[in-house]
Amino acid sequence: MANLQSSSYASWKEYEKVLFRFLFIYFILQAVPLDWKYYQQVFSINWLNLGFDDIFNLSKYSPQFFPENQTFANWGIIAVLALIGTVIWSFFDKEKKEYNNLYYWLRVILRYRLAIGVIGYGMIKLFPLQSPYPSLSSLNTNYGDISAWKIFSLSLGIVPNYQSFLGGVEVLTGLLLFNRKTASIGAFLIIVFTGNVFISNLAYEGGEYVYSFYLIVIALFIFQYDAVRLYNLIGLERPTEPNRFKPQFSSKNNSIRIVVKMVFLFFFVFLYGYKTYSSYKKGNYHYPTAIGIAGISGLYNVSEFELNGVKHPYSTTDPIRWKDVVFEKWNTISIRSKRPVKIESSITEEIIMEDTDRNYELSGSGGRHYYRYEVDSTVKKLTLYNKNKRYAGEVLSLYYTRLNDSTLVLQGLNETHDSIKVVLQKINKKYLLKEAEIGRRGKLVL
Repeated sequence: MANLQSSSYASWKEYEKVLFRFLFIYFILQAVPLDWKYYQQVFSINWLNLGFDDIFNLSKYSPQFFPENQTFANWGIIAVLALIGTVIWSFFDKEKKEYNNLYYWLRVILRYRLAIGVIGYGMIKLFPLQSPYPSLSSLNTNYGDISAWKIFSLSLGIVPNYQSFLGGVEVLTGLLLFNRKTASIGAFLIIVFTGNVFISNLAYEGGEYVYSFYLIVIALFIFQYDAVRLYNLIGLERPTEPNRFKPQFSSKNNSIRIVVKMVFLFFFVFLYGYKTYSSYKKGNYHYPTAIGIAGISGLYNVSEFELNGVKHPYSTTDPIRWKDVVFEKWNTISIRSKRPVKIESSITEEIIMEDTDRNYELSGSGGRHYYRYEVDSTVKKLTLYNKNKRYAGEVLSLYYTRLNDSTLVLQGLNETHDSIKVVLQKINKKYLLKEAEIGRRGKLVL
């Protein structure tokens, strides 16, 4: 235990002691992983094949008493527990004059918890993974068919340089928190930066508003330690006594302190950074990795459409006829039609490593149905599986014929087992975003 030296060891006022007891219990319950599900997650990790997603999931811990991931009701439960603990603590600890030791260690715990939290998100922005470049399907989806949060994510994805800058800021603030002398600077920057993240989540209907506010509250607690002195010095321009609070460790405890600090830095900064960079070089985790049919990717207009031998001419209102089809570079096909779409929404950051479960491309997007396809090249057959969980079990079986480089014919059975024939004409469409990459706004290369 550290022997703390300060210029003053004055007794605390009674209300200060009661308030501290409440805040100590409250923040310990918020910051220290006491949930058995967290340790279940820890023991389920394959430590011999550790991925950046494993470290990210460990970094974003917050206590959860309700099934919903994002709810302030969890905070209410913790506040009630802290209040009960405060009453019991106050009853059995009436002689204590001050809590300088506990106050110091509480700030240490919260500094490390906050650092891990912001670095967790910072790395997947520094190496621009969190918001990927828009897919071809997204570029050909009507603006009004995309949710507010998806628009925000896609807008960030088209400027990877800016995304990397934001990640760099988060990583820097996290590193500042690992040092006691720069902790208040880091906390202040987090209040400003994560405050913007919190407002963005509210404005764009995102799902990380509770977690971002969780980080802000911790940052406020850390920053308030020096806030009054900074206000006196900068705001009021008054002479201000510096904080002379200094921990003193024995040689053994100091060695332990350094080792623990190095372990945190190695695991959550260097190892996590390396794993995230490696994943970035392999490709974005939001999209499937399975390669689609060679040379077929692109946007296709539906020039002919037949259902059970009956032709359906072009119509803006026909719920059956397809309008256009997009083949991605990976094994995804999206079909635009007037058929209603029950939108699947994923508004929190989830790193999904299984190809079949990755749903970013369809999440928050209407107007299109997205399908994962398997191809049997010997008979030129496509088997399409609807990726939307609301349409689980929907399968199309289609044979494809390439008449030439720009014409593709699909024939087979649709999701209702009706026979269809679709003639597709490839559109040589240019996209301003891609053309701009040739000029001054090139992609960031790390």
